[in-house]
Amino acid sequence: MGPILIWGAGAIGGTIGAYLARAGHDITFVDIVPEHVAAVRDQGLRITGPIENFSIKVPSFLPHELQGTWKHVFLAVKAHHTHEAARAITPHLAQDGYILSTQNGLCEKVIQRVVGRDRTIGAFVNFSADWMEPGEVMFGGRGAVVLGEVTGRMTARLEDLHRVMLDFEPGAITTAEIWGYLWGKLGYGAMLFAQALGDLGIADCLARPELLPVWRALGREAVEVALAEGVDPKGFNGFDPRAFMPNAPMAGAAACVDAMVAFNRPNAKTHSGVWRDLAIRKRRTEIDVQIWPIAEIGAKHGLGCPTVRKLVDMIHEVENGTRPMSDANLLELLGPAGA
Repeated sequence: MGPILIWGAGAIGGTIGAYLARAGHDITFVDIVPEHVAAVRDQGLRITGPIENFSIKVPSFLPHELQGTWKHVFLAVKAHHTHEAARAITPHLAQDGYILSTQNGLCEKVIQRVVGRDRTIGAFVNFSADWMEPGEVMFGGRGAVVLGEVTGRMTARLEDLHRVMLDFEPGAITTAEIWGYLWGKLGYGAMLFAQALGDLGIADCLARPELLPVWRALGREAVEVALAEGVDPKGFNGFDPRAFMPNAPMAGAAACVDAMVAFNRPNAKTHSGVWRDLAIRKRRTEIDVQIWPIAEIGAKHGLGCPTVRKLVDMIHEVENGTRPMSDANLLELLGPAGA
């Protein structure tokens, strides 16, 4: 495969790009943080953490500095920046090229509205990484990586992309059902947003027995909307959508949560990226374009999604400074969860 442009050199894009560059692929980074761009270009991007520690120099640019076109573009910005980034990428995207979304949420829907469905490829990623400081990304733990055409076709370009991605994640797979994985991640992602309301890390928060009804409700609401959309949600890394199907027994949800705790417990990334956005980086989260669509789409099918709606409201209150982050916050979700 030819040169690859990675738009967003933070936790996800930086990790993937560093590994691919080290494997010999022609990688170029674009990012909006001047200090990060300068550090990566001049000193190299450092990957730290329990998986590996290495540094590699990669050509890096601010958006206004970039020149040229690419056939292969990986988009790795926060979900609420997708439309803006896709428009900025368009002049640099070859006519026969594509944008691969390595983001959380249903960003592929946004991208294809900008560049077209045939120039959009979907990806589901669940590995753990954090942007630590300019020039450094911590790779905390491996996780599922799934690639798929948004049309559901199995294509030659998807096969080529898969061969490249194996240089980052040896367990990466392709699928004809990428939307199933994306909707599965929304169910799990809702739980990570709930964790971000408090102080405990992912594993410790999921393990709170009194919160099982919350996890069950968040998973069920996402799964119900996916099914209403005609999508069969897929599982990964301990998360099993079947445990949150309508009328699924509480015991199944409990076993699934235990499996998610076991997957997350050894991870060096103890807290979600959402938590870091609120507690460390003091910035807006992806809640409006990642989790709110569950309720928004659900409403079209007559599904109320009360727990998701309450979660969105609470995250907004934390963002606005009217609600302190506290483990007690999650208990408020018990009310909607029992509705």
